[in-house]
Amino acid sequence: MTGILPVDITTEVKTNFINYAMNVIVDRALPDVRDGMKPVQRRIMYAMLQEGLLSNHKHAKSAAVVGEVMKKYHPHGDSSIYDAMVRLGQWWNMRYTLVDPQGNFGSMDGDAAAAMRYTEARMTKLAEEVLADLEKETVISKPNYDETTEEPSVLPAAFPNLLVNGASGIAVGMATNIPPHNLTEIINGLLAITEKPGDTAQEKAALMTLDEMMTHVTGPDFPTGGRLSKSGIREAYLTGHSGLKVRGKARIEEKNGRHQIIISEIPYQVNKTNLIQTISAMYKAGKIPDISALRDESDRKDPVRIVVELKRSAMPTLVLNQLYKYTQLQTTFTVMNLSIVDGQPRVLPLIDTMMYFLAHRADVVTRRTVYELKQAKARAHVLNGLLKALDHIDEVIALIRRSNTGSEAKDGLMLRFALDDIQAQAILDMRLQRLTGLERERLQGEYNELMTIVTRLESILGDKKLLWREIRKELRELREKYGDERRTVVTEDEEDINREDLIAVEDMVITMTRAGYLKRTNLDAYREQKRGGRGSSGGKLREEDINTRVFVGSTHDYLLFFTDKGRVFHEKIYDLPEAGRDAKGSHIRNLLPGLREEENIASVLSVGGFDEAGCFVFATKNGIIKKTLITEYSNISSAGLIAINLQDNDELIGVGIVQDGDHVVLATKNGKAMRFDSAEVRDTGRATQGVIGIRLREGESDRVVSMTLVPGGDENSELLAVSEYGLGKRTPVGDYPSKGRGGLGVITLDVTDKTGSLVTLTRVGGNEELMVLTEKGTVIRTRVDDIRVTGRNAQGVKVINIQDKDRVISAFSVRREDEL
Repeated sequence: MTGILPVDITTEVKTNFINYAMNVIVDRALPDVRDGMKPVQRRIMYAMLQEGLLSNHKHAKSAAVVGEVMKKYHPHGDSSIYDAMVRLGQWWNMRYTLVDPQGNFGSMDGDAAAAMRYTEARMTKLAEEVLADLEKETVISKPNYDETTEEPSVLPAAFPNLLVNGASGIAVGMATNIPPHNLTEIINGLLAITEKPGDTAQEKAALMTLDEMMTHVTGPDFPTGGRLSKSGIREAYLTGHSGLKVRGKARIEEKNGRHQIIISEIPYQVNKTNLIQTISAMYKAGKIPDISALRDESDRKDPVRIVVELKRSAMPTLVLNQLYKYTQLQTTFTVMNLSIVDGQPRVLPLIDTMMYFLAHRADVVTRRTVYELKQAKARAHVLNGLLKALDHIDEVIALIRRSNTGSEAKDGLMLRFALDDIQAQAILDMRLQRLTGLERERLQGEYNELMTIVTRLESILGDKKLLWREIRKELRELREKYGDERRTVVTEDEEDINREDLIAVEDMVITMTRAGYLKRTNLDAYREQKRGGRGSSGGKLREEDINTRVFVGSTHDYLLFFTDKGRVFHEKIYDLPEAGRDAKGSHIRNLLPGLREEENIASVLSVGGFDEAGCFVFATKNGIIKKTLITEYSNISSAGLIAINLQDNDELIGVGIVQDGDHVVLATKNGKAMRFDSAEVRDTGRATQGVIGIRLREGESDRVVSMTLVPGGDENSELLAVSEYGLGKRTPVGDYPSKGRGGLGVITLDVTDKTGSLVTLTRVGGNEELMVLTEKGTVIRTRVDDIRVTGRNAQGVKVINIQDKDRVISAFSVRREDEL
């Protein structure tokens, strides 16, 4: 068939798509590095200039501007042109607006602008600087889409609009996202480059370091203000891409006994209505539960004022961290400094972006200088002819009067006075009033002034230093005229909000049962439930199970679990299952998956952190004692960590925390006790064995059954002993002589067939309860202060009646519920 050529469809589609992609990249979505404009923005600005819509003229209907742009320069949809023009006039999107709007141009809440037939627009004063000197042939023009007129390929741009107002756009396979900056800072950075040696912008920029540049440009400056973390700024300026953490500005106030959070600035490009809706959704989802009311009090005076009222019990700093974590009050601005450079898309560092702008300005100023020099010389040439005529005015008049036609007069003037056509025509066009003496002086003055200008312009063209001086002068004038203060505060690196920042610091009652069930209960809730009058013993447990450990800790504390095999695990208290007093909780082996089957928990401690002062002190059944700084245990993994090295036949029986001056008391099954100052045990590393704390007699099958600590060696406190057959007693600490470690100890219980072996020796203050558990599951709970005080050698009194073939296997003191 004639006129139809067969082609490979794969090749054709690839070729057409590449053409389409390049058209979108170069001619639609990405800004030019020189003027910071996308084609549609450039065409809007040029059309407004052509229509005379300067800052000192009346506004014109937006529809008229859009129509002019579409008719002459941009043959695309009117809505896309109008949207682009509207954005140029929105203060929350543009750091320095280029369109002065009249009417509804949208809002921060995401409201759309009114239809273009209702709104009006004109250029701002700063926009005129983008177009300044366009009429002086400073840039190359190109035919418009239908070749009926011309349009500039780039605008002169007296300031770096790309950096000052930023840009965003999605092309094919790439996108740009350039943050706005402060005009004063950017100009200061440009001036610093121009002060460097060199004839070209490239030579000067090559001598500028990023560290020096960042003394002038501290970071992006968003129109909506906010707080910008310093982290990421250097990388963005060095590579052209990075992530910047931006936070809204919020303050905590107290009103009528309640705290409220006032949000006065929000991150760049965050929709205010969406932010409020997200806060509400997070409250309903339970992630920010302490909000009692939420109001938008924004108005003309305060464009952003969101009031978040808190409950009386709320911690305002915690709620603020939750707002940062769960809402758009904190966002990440992804920098991608992608622009068109010499017709190709490139990702540029900050200094390179400035370099290309300065190269553009050098070209613009050079072209303008050439144009002005040409105009000045042309005018001086005419004036030179006029001055010649005035010097021979009578002869000129006579020659003109003798001539029959204008052409004859022109030829006569050119021949007689050695003038060219332009000069002769200017003489013929001269009005009679210019023949006066004053006019002669005025023309001479104008000529002299022009010759001075010509000399200056020629000097600029002939001396690069003068060219850069001119560029610096214009930049300083712009800074003085339009410079302003930063809106966005650059802060030192904001700490990442981790899970702990979102959890309130609350006191919790931690309970652990003999069967290994663990839970936490809010202390206030625990007390409230206790006051309910149900007489609960602390949990609905199996009949054979009891709470073996009950203590209070903060949600942010660490809970340390030491096993009888000498290993340690840890969990944050807020990670423990939270349950009421009557709930069972979760089993320890579910919480600590690294716990081996043959391991059992020997001791549980809570610490606020691993930077606390003090030492862990360890005791084993063979009488070994070890002391190690708490800081040595800061890197505990989920698989556990070696806390103490044990010999094959040894086990860990207890762990405590000691400070300087505390005493340690070790007690053995056969009723011996050794008291000594903890300072006698030298601090050793984590994975060590320790030293002898109490010496066990060979052949007596003795072993250590308990370790207790006496803070400050207080001899007025008491030690409570409980025996295998249910006898117990309290004895003052002062009855136990403080001897050096490593001895055989002194009698703490007269062990006989009646008493059985010693089960435990623990320090008490009198306000505890004693829990006694027998092998057959009998449990007795009694007040410690009901147990009589006796001497060391005494056997004590009955604490529990032991049935035949039963015995006490465990006894420990817990805080009384009325003390929690």
